[in-house]
Amino acid sequence: MALSKHINTDRLIQQSSDKKSTSHSHFANLTQGGAQTSVSHAYCARYGTSPIPKYHIPSKGIDPEAAYQLIHDELTLDGSPLLNLASFVHTYMPPAADKLMIENMSKNLIDTDEYPATQIIHNRCVSILADLWHAPSTQNAIGTATTGSSEAIQLGGLAMKRIWQEKRKAAGKSIHEPGPNIVMGANAQVALEKMARYFDVECRLVPISVESHYRLDPKKAMEFIDENTIGVFVILGSTYTGHYEPVKEMADLLDEYEAKTGNSVPIHVDGASGGFFAPFATPKLLWDFQIPRVVSINTSGHKFGLAYVGVGWVIWRDKQHLPKDLIFELHYLGSVEYSFSLNFSRPAAPIIAQYFNFVSLGFEGYRSIALNDLKNARLLSRALENSKYYTVLSDIHRFDPARSLGATVKAVVDENDVESYVPGLPVVSFRFSDELQQQYPEIQQKWIQTLLRAKGWIVPNYELAPGLEKVEILRVVVRENMTEVLIERLVNDLIEITEDLIKRDSPMHALDALGSAQATKHHEKTHGKLDEGHGSASSGTYAKTC
Repeated sequence: MALSKHINTDRLIQQSSDKKSTSHSHFANLTQGGAQTSVSHAYCARYGTSPIPKYHIPSKGIDPEAAYQLIHDELTLDGSPLLNLASFVHTYMPPAADKLMIENMSKNLIDTDEYPATQIIHNRCVSILADLWHAPSTQNAIGTATTGSSEAIQLGGLAMKRIWQEKRKAAGKSIHEPGPNIVMGANAQVALEKMARYFDVECRLVPISVESHYRLDPKKAMEFIDENTIGVFVILGSTYTGHYEPVKEMADLLDEYEAKTGNSVPIHVDGASGGFFAPFATPKLLWDFQIPRVVSINTSGHKFGLAYVGVGWVIWRDKQHLPKDLIFELHYLGSVEYSFSLNFSRPAAPIIAQYFNFVSLGFEGYRSIALNDLKNARLLSRALENSKYYTVLSDIHRFDPARSLGATVKAVVDENDVESYVPGLPVVSFRFSDELQQQYPEIQQKWIQTLLRAKGWIVPNYELAPGLEKVEILRVVVRENMTEVLIERLVNDLIEITEDLIKRDSPMHALDALGSAQATKHHEKTHGKLDEGHGSASSGTYAKTC
């Protein structure tokens, strides 16, 4: 008998289970002849529960304690949030914050008349961010909480599109032919492209290069700009390498362009990560509302804002840059409310968690955490480069050439001074060194991701953005709970894995199964998921949720 190339494991379990006598019950009929549609858990006997159907609601519920234990145990198969070095999303808050969130988890932010104190806290957060980002007037600035940066980006881009449309109509010009466009680096996170596609704006991606430090090149971006450009997305912290894009340089070029053509092109800063990091780590850096051409900024509170997932922010420098037709006046539940977000109902707890951080940490607390993150990221970067096995693409561990003034770097730079280094996020992006690739071409970099996962670490391996898509990188995001002890352990594991691969007589033979491990399909994962090829073709931007 020939061995099957693929086995449906649900059906395999069904065929291997103890058989009951013939039954004509509702659930027996559902399972006959098909895949395994229910599962018996380890605690069924203890709690006296029947097998739980997997893909339809059970006719009868079970004891809450039993439900908790069953679901809790299944979720232990998830990766550890602490060792998830792939994500920018924050995973730790102190017990006092946990308590505060639990106390307020039932509140709906939109119910301002019912929860007026919560709405006041929301407005305080908006004012705090407007002040942090140097809005000309914190009273005239306007903003809102969002579910995250993805929603905030949609709002920022939509506001720029509306203003462009209003200007075109006032000038008697068409808003449809050829239509609006928006410019961004090819390293843009997928949320930026979503804004363009969802709101019918042509997305113009500027290719990246090594010379542009894997990010937007302002001079090259100018080649994509015309009178139909609604704005430029400038990213303060690329998801690929952590580099800050040069907001000031982009603004200066757009100033020159407006002086020559009369076309004013605004900037929206995508500060998903950098918006909560740069103000504390490198407060002298010019990137925010101090630059007049910056009209709006978004950020994620659940990244370097240090709150749990579920909160983002978008702030406009003044009310003139948020068109009135995007603001809805609602007469709802006994009060008049104003809404300009995509969601209506929204949990209040994440916003309260954000305010908790503002109060408990203050500027000094945020700065201390940011500097420690950068210190640990520099440690990891130097260790990888000193091993000679890896080349680091991020630059936060490199001295800023502008500070060296042509002299011997060590003579003029304080290694403990963050201002001495190239500014950026605490992100370490790295790849195999050229020397290692030349000597051991049979070793595939993606094996590192798989072997690290076997040790508990979650470190992604993926291609760079269009322009450098043939280059694969590994990336580590150093968050608050990534301590120096864990950095040391990660380096030990990385070096051990790398040297083990080098020592094998035939790495390809030993690891050919691992290379395809992630591609193996599990029947359970297909339920509720789109089939491969069901979506639009990838444009090459980093589409992983972060």
